[in-house]
Amino acid sequence: MLLLCFAVVLLAAVLLSALAHRTILSTAALFLVAGFVLGEDTTGVLHLQADSSIVAQLAELALFAVLFTDGMRVGWADLRSAWRLPGRALGWGLPLTLLVTAVLAHYVAGLGWAESLLIGAILAPTDPVFAAALVGNDKVPARLRHLLNVESGVNDGLALPFVVVLLAIAGGSDDLHLGELGTELAVGLAIGVLVPLAAIALERTRFFAASAAYAPLNGVAIGLLVLALGKATHGNLFLAAFAAGITVATFGPRERAAFEHFGENVAELLKLAALLVFGALISVEFLADISWAGWVFAVLAIVVARPLALWVSFLRSGLGLREQAAAMWFGPKGFASVVYGLLVLESGIAAADEVFHLVALTIVISILAHSSTDVVVARAFDDTGETPHWHGVIRRIRRVRRTTTVEPERVPPALGSGASGAEGKGDAR
Repeated sequence: MLLLCFAVVLLAAVLLSALAHRTILSTAALFLVAGFVLGEDTTGVLHLQADSSIVAQLAELALFAVLFTDGMRVGWADLRSAWRLPGRALGWGLPLTLLVTAVLAHYVAGLGWAESLLIGAILAPTDPVFAAALVGNDKVPARLRHLLNVESGVNDGLALPFVVVLLAIAGGSDDLHLGELGTELAVGLAIGVLVPLAAIALERTRFFAASAAYAPLNGVAIGLLVLALGKATHGNLFLAAFAAGITVATFGPRERAAFEHFGENVAELLKLAALLVFGALISVEFLADISWAGWVFAVLAIVVARPLALWVSFLRSGLGLREQAAAMWFGPKGFASVVYGLLVLESGIAAADEVFHLVALTIVISILAHSSTDVVVARAFDDTGETPHWHGVIRRIRRVRRTTTVEPERVPPALGSGASGAEGKGDAR
């Protein structure tokens, strides 16, 4: 039944994709709403609960695929040459977003400090997948797209240690397992770098070569190997995924080009499937369980926490006001927050249910708000869209008049009455 529902909604999304590309209609919101309608507590078509194994596994797999393909968009040279702005967003913006969210959770939602810091760590990561029209629009300044892409790829892995430590504190554990966390990060980074390097080196030898038909599957094989080794060694999957993507982009441009479009389609399918499943967990009863203070917190976590944190982070950064405003607004909560929220639910801490409700509500509002405004904000960077059509017409008329009045003797007799010829040259210029 889940497969059937996904196929029907996917077909609807494909048929509406052209309309969604130029309007506020969002395919991400479509799958989220479809999941809400089909969920067990709404129409009962899909029988899914938050503790269902497919929920956590699909969300984790979707996040891995998204980070792997995101990493392929930037190479190490790009990161090194343009690290200043992402460094500000990660070094200052991430911890400040965590702290501001925690303060809101404590004073608005009434959670304890341990649970407030935990929910701050869960909601701190961003996911520009839900702002695709902004990140993928060439008219948006490259440094802004680079900033959002790098920030979202790295902050998922950086937030995980905070989530695990704060989860242990909220559960009253005396052992924070800091050594294990450091090992997970190191192992994940090593797998993400070494596996792609080995695969690319093998293809460069005279014994191996990928055919044109199988070339796109090279990236799939690398990604699956990184995922399997990460799970087997308990390395950080998300850091491994992003590091693997960057490594392929840096050392395997041929492999990157072959995998790019195919990989993005695979990641998109997994993302949409995870959204459908996540939406099925939300119902009217689920939302009704959240107090008015929880709703206020969810809104403030989106419109106050990240904007305030990034405003402080980008002081004297040289980033334009319009770019800064876009970066402050586009901090959508996505798969990392879903996965971390499910970790809390599985942990069994006293406030697990309340924390998950607040996290889920914030994610839902974020997806609806950010994925519906990305096209609008992206158009604000279209300089040609800011110039009225009549401005070009008047400019061409003035150019024709100047040509015919200042230098009439240079116009051949055959063309003397052909204003259209001058106007055509004006168009060409």
